[in-house]
Amino acid sequence: MTNQTAPVSHNYCPSTIHLPHYATNTTPVFLLIAQFGILWIAVLGVALTIIHRARPTASRSDQSAFVWMCLTGSIHLFFEAYFVINHQSLASSQDLFGQLWKEYSLSDSRYLTSDAFLVSMEAVTAFCWGPLAFFIAYCIAAQHPARHALQLTMSLGQVYGDVLYYATSLFDFYYHGMEFCRPEGYYFWFYYFFMNFIWIAVGSYYAYQSAVEITRAFGKLGELDRKRKSN
Repeated sequence: MTNQTAPVSHNYCPSTIHLPHYATNTTPVFLLIAQFGILWIAVLGVALTIIHRARPTASRSDQSAFVWMCLTGSIHLFFEAYFVINHQSLASSQDLFGQLWKEYSLSDSRYLTSDAFLVSMEAVTAFCWGPLAFFIAYCIAAQHPARHALQLTMSLGQVYGDVLYYATSLFDFYYHGMEFCRPEGYYFWFYYFFMNFIWIAVGSYYAYQSAVEITRAFGKLGELDRKRKSN
């Protein structure tokens, strides 16, 4: 007689996805979000302290950019890297990041099934954009001339990654009839849409800022070159 493993009950969509090692979260949702929020606040506080000490005369714009780079770098390099490293065992994880990913996966169950696109995309985000964000923060503090070239590169990469993230999910929904989000609007609009749209909005802003600064710098360089040639 063949032993068969009984299907594990879960609340993810579609209900047919196979999660043999799934374990229900042991921490209430509000505590998970509160703990994650505390980590964010701690990063913000440390980042503000560093920029105030390293560059006391920094403009509010540069202070905000420094804080954002530290925050997005921390999320990429630690939270998203956690997913990349642990994607195969994520469904059974009970530590803070594991439970947070399982909670988020109610809006996109692909995170629990080692989806090839998500693992690849998150790997690039974690191990390329994560360290780069911290280096850009250093460039802001040190007023390094490479700041805007790197900021433009990373910001465009973040926007591109999010656009692909939305696009692949929508493609599966409209062409394959696959729905990965639970029907409750909270999961779609807050988890799936809003939490990812932050990087599209902020990334677009910093990409635009850097494009303007680079264009202005080349404009000044061209003007100086014309003056030099006319003398």
